[in-house]
Amino acid sequence: MDFKSKLFGEQLIDPDTIITFPNGIPGFEAQKQYKLFHQEGSHIVYWLQCLDDEDLVFSVASPAHFNINYNFMLTTAEEVTLKLSNAEDVVILILLHKADIESEGQPTIKGSIKSPLVINCKERLGIQKVLVDIEQSITLTEKSNAIEVTEL
Repeated sequence: MDFKSKLFGEQLIDPDTIITFPNGIPGFEAQKQYKLFHQEGSHIVYWLQCLDDEDLVFSVASPAHFNINYNFMLTTAEEVTLKLSNAEDVVILILLHKADIESEGQPTIKGSIKSPLVINCKERLGIQKVLVDIEQSITLTEKSNAIEVTEL
């Protein structure tokens, strides 16, 4: 499948690599198909490019890179949506965004731990799980090519 992204230009997308969010992502319910990209040599920040809208791209990261470990249960409806039969098929990503403030002249990147993306990598299906009981958020700042995690 040919796709033109404003960020990535012309891309040939293998249909077997498309991730479908059957219910969309909250706020983007009509956009259901995505492709995960990463920069060559970097495996910290990834980009989740919407294939339904070339202007829509989310920056995402694995929470494990920031020593964030989740322990939550999926509802039966969420397991059905994901066609989940094996917990080992799950990949969790957090959405990142640039904050309006800078830290020591560096851009500040924030990640919401209250609403991770849960993806069944075997079936290529995803949801955004809203966790109401989590009270913390994180701020990610880069210092000397290292990532510092600050809890608020």
